[in-house]
Amino acid sequence: MTARRALGKPRLEALIEEAIVDAYGESEQRVGCPCMLQEHLACPFSTQVLGEPVRVEPIDLNDAEEIVASCRRQRHRQLIPILNLPLPSPPPVGWEWIEAYR
Repeated sequence: MTARRALGKPRLEALIEEAIVDAYGESEQRVGCPCMLQEHLACPFSTQVLGEPVRVEPIDLNDAEEIVASCRRQRHRQLIPILNLPLPSPPPVGWEWIEAYR
């Protein structure tokens, strides 16, 4: 169920530049990608984690400042680092922002 598509280097560089264009310093650059993911990644969407179906809800930062996806299955919720999240096929709108963050 993993749907990783390759983006060319020019496209990745353009996405990164768009994320940090207004950032003044490293700390502001760090929040550029989470902001773009929150704005552009179409949530909720469904995928599978460890073979189980989950619903991916909002993207956030955890205490370690990793970008995480809130994944729900029935009444259980788990935060999964966005870089470890398997994407469905076809991937949700905005998936390229995950690749830019990678």
